[in-house]
Amino acid sequence: MEKLVIIPTYNEKENIENIVRYVFALQLNYHILVIDDGSPDGTAEIVKSLMTDFPNELFLEQRTGKLGLGTAYIHGFKWALARSYQFIFEMDADFSHEPEDLERLYDACKNGGADVAVGSRYVKGGNIENWTLDRKIYSKGGAIYTRIITWMPVNDPTAGFVCYTRKVLETINFDAITFVGYAFQVEMKFASWKLGFKIVEVPITFKDRKFGSSKMNKGILKEGILGVLELQWQSLFKRYRKKVGS
Repeated sequence: MEKLVIIPTYNEKENIENIVRYVFALQLNYHILVIDDGSPDGTAEIVKSLMTDFPNELFLEQRTGKLGLGTAYIHGFKWALARSYQFIFEMDADFSHEPEDLERLYDACKNGGADVAVGSRYVKGGNIENWTLDRKIYSKGGAIYTRIITWMPVNDPTAGFVCYTRKVLETINFDAITFVGYAFQVEMKFASWKLGFKIVEVPITFKDRKFGSSKMNKGILKEGILGVLELQWQSLFKRYRKKVGS
């Protein structure tokens, strides 16, 4: 029980079985925790049926309604910390993140000295497939904007393919993580950096989803733009380090 992949889901019936079976087919000793936010399309039922094939490797946490990406991951982080996992991964269900790259993130933390490994689109060797030009411009521009505002030395601060070592998640005060959407990914990296942890970016090719619909909307984009400004301001007062004994 060393490596746990957390996959948040909402209406991912077209993808969830394939991604679960793909990760386990790698035979690299990953466990998977699916956190489903009350998907009306039956995503959770599919996961339950798969648990008979993977009874000691696949786990499901069901929540009522869409409570936000950030709260899903924090729920998963707490679940992982209550057990003996040493490396905890964030990964999408839609194959925008290649499961084979899990091991590259793991190696960066296990053997490369990283406390946080980020699957990055915006370092040498990184790439994006099947995005329109305007979407690429918004994304790249947002990454540059975030770096300018926060001074954080991460080229892909909104990346959602990440490996955290246990000591990072044990140190972060999750109550101080206030963003739940697009800006959640930025805040987690920002908190890790502020606490002095080493963040390493591993180049990946990000592929747009083939099935299902994107969860991106105007509200999430607004949080990303305004949230970065708020994040830098709040950092003057926030305490990202968990109190000893809490």
